Amino acid sequence: MMILVDDAGGAWPGINHSPWFGVTVADFVMPAFLFIIGVSAALVFKKTPNKTAATKKAAIRAIKLFILGVILQGGYIHGRHILTYGIDLDHIRWLGVLQRIAIGYFLAAISEIWLVNNISVDSAISFVKKYFMEWIMAIMISALYVGLLFGLYVSNWEFKVQTGNSILKFPTPSNEVQMKMIQCGVRGSLGPPCNAVGFVDRVLLGENHLYKNPVYKRTKECSVNSPDYGPLPPDAPDWCLAPFDPEGLLSTLMAGVTCFIGLHFGHILVHCKDQSPRMLLWLLTSTVLTVSGFLLQLLGMPFSKPLYTVSYMLLTGGVSGFLLLLLYYAVDVINIKKPFILFQWMGMNALIVYVLAACELFPAVVQGFYWRSPENNLVDGTEYLLQTIFHSKRWGTLAFVLLEIIFWCLAACFLHMKGIYLKL
Repeated sequence: MMILVDDAGGAWPGINHSPWFGVTVADFVMPAFLFIIGVSAALVFKKTPNKTAATKKAAIRAIKLFILGVILQGGYIHGRHILTYGIDLDHIRWLGVLQRIAIGYFLAAISEIWLVNNISVDSAISFVKKYFMEWIMAIMISALYVGLLFGLYVSNWEFKVQTGNSILKFPTPSNEVQMKMIQCGVRGSLGPPCNAVGFVDRVLLGENHLYKNPVYKRTKECSVNSPDYGPLPPDAPDWCLAPFDPEGLLSTLMAGVTCFIGLHFGHILVHCKDQSPRMLLWLLTSTVLTVSGFLLQLLGMPFSKPLYTVSYMLLTGGVSGFLLLLLYYAVDVINIKKPFILFQWMGMNALIVYVLAACELFPAVVQGFYWRSPENNLVDGTEYLLQTIFHSKRWGTLAFVLLEIIFWCLAACFLHMKGIYLKL
């Protein structure tokens, strides 16, 4: 799904990330990663005789994942169509998808290791007593997030904007730099320019280390082609050019709560041995989460992935629960396994597929071999051929991305057959 929305989202804005408020198909992908990490952590750490060793193992794995994320998404690799690499350390991006997963995993793992009471579960009451502290932790994180989101005073701020063109998207000697002032002076704003999420990142990380192409550039205020990227409207506000990190510090803190939701589903999987009560509890939990998300939206907290609002967290956590329930019923209850074998192969090597495909490392390498001109390469040539066959750029791009997904399913199958699995 991540490959689909990332690579086809430009041609099909309807499946791309929502520009700021609201949710699309793409906005359910990241929470699903975090959710299933929580489920997995509940299985991995259900027995931890040596808490110190388990903590060390979790910390080392989280650090490895974080470092890998910085290498892949910090700006060193420039992606498709740009046959260069390297990053000025003064402009490296510290946060990203893998970094968020690393932090969420670490929070879930530490909670599972240290906050779970060592009692046997033989009733609903004992189940609550065993995992009570984890839910206290999740509530405390959520309260801290809400308090900062609505309580922090966001003052006026300024940022640098380059007037020249640079494919590297950060200031270079050939680009003239100007300063732009954003007028805020408010508390509790959830809009792009004056929210506490961006404020925390600018203060703690620095403007230079934030994402330079934020999703709000696709809003009506910032793009004539909204909900797609496009030229700035004549009356576009200055903040359309400002950096903003969609995986920022405060939003990542809230994203960690999605891992706690996954922990709860994993605990049900561990302690409910019969399929019917297991699925019933999953169904009830998913329903409560989803309904709570919509209720919070009605009360004034909109769905927003860039801010990772509580309503968004509850909605996506509930939908992830429904999806787990659906797959569990299909695969484990009524034994429809063959149609899902492709997903099984991909899941066994999810990290290598993410690194090579979703981070565009493999396409970038293939594009490095071209005929006379950089655009004459196998990747672009295949996409252009499909666009020609379908007489449509949109449908040709979609066919190319589906072909890409099939390719990676088969590549994962090959790795599985050879017993090769990339793990950290």
